[in-house]
Amino acid sequence: MSLRQFEYALAVAEEGSVTAAAERLRVAQPSVSQQIRGLERELGVELFARTPSGLTPTVVGRAFLQEAQVAVNAARRATATARGGGAELVGELTVAVQMGFGTRQLPEALGALRSRYPRLEVSLSEEPSSAELDRLCRRGVLDLALMAKCDRTPADAHRLGEEEFVVVLGEGHPQLAHPRVELRELKGESWVRFDRDSALDGVLVEALRETDPGTVARVSQTATAVRWAAQGLGATLVPASAVPASHGHLARPVSPAVAHPVIAVVRNPAGPAETALLEFLRQENWSDA
Repeated sequence: MSLRQFEYALAVAEEGSVTAAAERLRVAQPSVSQQIRGLERELGVELFARTPSGLTPTVVGRAFLQEAQVAVNAARRATATARGGGAELVGELTVAVQMGFGTRQLPEALGALRSRYPRLEVSLSEEPSSAELDRLCRRGVLDLALMAKCDRTPADAHRLGEEEFVVVLGEGHPQLAHPRVELRELKGESWVRFDRDSALDGVLVEALRETDPGTVARVSQTATAVRWAAQGLGATLVPASAVPASHGHLARPVSPAVAHPVIAVVRNPAGPAETALLEFLRQENWSDA
């Protein structure tokens, strides 16, 4: 088996067809088909089910592709590390962020990273739960994870600061007359909440434990929660950095104050790219986001 076969299989799984995978990889379609058939023959299993709508990974195929992705990422990191001694760092940096945290800080840090290493490619994903980020870190898939501190926080995590949470209310809400909103004054309010296993919903539940929050909707993205709250559907509680400037006049800090420590978990041993990104994240303003 070769790394090229792994890359071809991953491309087919993502694109759903050999034709699309070949176009993305910029190789001839027969070459991709031949590599996939050879891989299946060598493994003695069927990695893809051939359906009228395209190729779909089998149960065994999905398990194989997870490990193939780890191998491909490791190879890319090895290449980047080998070339990291010079100014031209080349490779792919795999980053995951917990939904809602570092919404302003991470893009600014990534911009600084790209200025230092313009040929570096960043692969970014957003995850709602601490458990999933912990799983990805343990599998060795990630170079850097940005997340809220939790029970699973590794001992070698890097503390960056705190994300302050704010409440977002609809236009004309009476509590917007105050510079800071007392949470007890929102008793009986309907809330736009997040997926049950997300860290953001956990923060909201803890902050409102004495007010018995009513749920009007559950969403998976902070941007959606802010927009819906701004339209008057219900209040929401999000990190301050997640509120765009266009909705800043509808956001207020709360009392008692709600804040959550933010950490970065970096691959060990860390390469030059993730070390540089951690450096830039530390330079960002977290406490007053």
